Amino acid sequence: MQYIIKRTIDLFISFIALFLLSPVLIFIALAIKLDCPGPVFFRQERAGLEGQTFKIFKFRTMVVGAEKKGAGVFVEEKDPRITRVGKLLRHTSLDELPQLINILKGEMSLVGPRPTLPYQVENYDERQMKRLEVKPGVTGWAQVNGRSALTWPERIELDLWYLDNWSLWLDLKIILLTFKVIISKSNLYKPDGYDPISGQKPKSDDS
Repeated sequence: MQYIIKRTIDLFISFIALFLLSPVLIFIALAIKLDCPGPVFFRQERAGLEGQTFKIFKFRTMVVGAEKKGAGVFVEEKDPRITRVGKLLRHTSLDELPQLINILKGEMSLVGPRPTLPYQVENYDERQMKRLEVKPGVTGWAQVNGRSALTWPERIELDLWYLDNWSLWLDLKIILLTFKVIISKSNLYKPDGYDPISGQKPKSDDS
């Protein structure tokens, strides 16, 4: 019953949010087009429920082809690939708003482990695969407990704790804490030279 309620809440909030925020979404789309040539949305393949892949929607915050430049799929604080509008969108987390579309499509939830890249799933052990037993979320327990400052193993452990302790009340707590994290603008980026696996700076900078 709780899962049915969770899905109902997801549908209700995402539909109402898209309707009420439509003027804001249109304004952001125009700002992106005027600021830097390229598409409004950034779409990327992610692993969802049971490892099934889907295309995640985000407002584009970087130059076209950014994944093939600089730090690749990782983003640093002073990353030159980030556009002027993109910097503002990232600081306010407004770039995540298009994921409300993914929620309506049934690919994501408001709260859950963040959707990961397929190649990362290939490195999961049996225990870590449990992370794929629920729909990925726009926000999650790891996002309100360290965000980008966490190493990948730390993030997975927090996600597994969420799965073991999930309740609608915990989801509500995470949503409220998410607003606090956004306002504080804490841990938006990984430190320059940060190794996302070990959490340490590499001895040599090859980027």
